[in-house]
Amino acid sequence: MMKMLLIIPYKILRKVLLKIRVASVKRQCGGYQGDVYVGGRTSLTRKTFLGRNTSFNGLVISGGGKVEIGDFFHSGPECLFICQNHNFNSGNSIPYDNTYIYKDIKIDNNVWLGSRVIVLGGVTIGEGAIIQAGSCVVSNIPPCAIAGGHPAKVFSYRDVEHYNKLKAEGKFH
Repeated sequence: MMKMLLIIPYKILRKVLLKIRVASVKRQCGGYQGDVYVGGRTSLTRKTFLGRNTSFNGLVISGGGKVEIGDFFHSGPECLFICQNHNFNSGNSIPYDNTYIYKDIKIDNNVWLGSRVIVLGGVTIGEGAIIQAGSCVVSNIPPCAIAGGHPAKVFSYRDVEHYNKLKAEGKFH
C-alpha cells in the first residue's frame, strides 16, 4: 500500500511538469503549427518557429538569429543552437567588440538530433537527416544524411527509398 501512494503522486507530478514545459515552450517561441512535446529543459527564443509534432528532450537556443524547425523534429537531451557570434572581424575592439552577428538556423522535416548536439548559426540540416550524439554541426547537412563528429561530417545516408515509403504511408513517430 505504501509503494502505491508514492507512485501515484510521481505520475501526477510528471504529467503536470510536462504540461508546464509545453506551455512554456509555446509561449517562448515565435509560433508553432501543431503538437509540441517537451521532455527535458528547453529554452527557445521569440525568433524560433516550430512545425508540426516537434519533440524536445532538452534544447537551448541562444542568440538573435531566426530558427525554423520543421515537422516531426526530435532532439535528445542537452542540445544547443547558437545563433549569433561576437563581431571580431569588423568591430572596433579586439578580441571582439560589443556587437553581434546574427545567423539563422533551418532544420527541415523529420530531423533527429542525438544527445548533446551543437548546431551553429548559418546551418541548414536537410530533411530526414540524423545527427550523431555529441556532434557539432558547423556546415549544412544534406537530406537523409547521417552525420557526426566535431565538426560533423556525413558518414552515411538513410535508405532513401525506405524513408520515402514510410513518409508516403504517414508513419511518423
